[in-house]
Amino acid sequence: DIQGHTDNAGSAEDNMTLSKNRAKVVYDYLVSKGVNSSRLTWHGFGQTKPLASNTNAKGMAKNRRTVFVITGK
Repeated sequence: DIQGHTDNAGSAEDNMTLSKNRAKVVYDYLVSKGVNSSRLTWHGFGQTKPLASNTNAKGMAKNRRTVFVITGK
């Protein structure tokens, strides 16, 4: 599962869209390189799952990310 995330700058709605787009671009790239699309899923979580505080630039940078989650063999 490819998961997109954002910091809390901007509206929650815009961040959800951004995180979905972030994950979808990675998905599209992997499919273009030959990874079977049936092996992949993608989701956006916006600002709902921060890793760090959004009160400073360093924390916000950590929250702007795309991660891979292995869901099966």
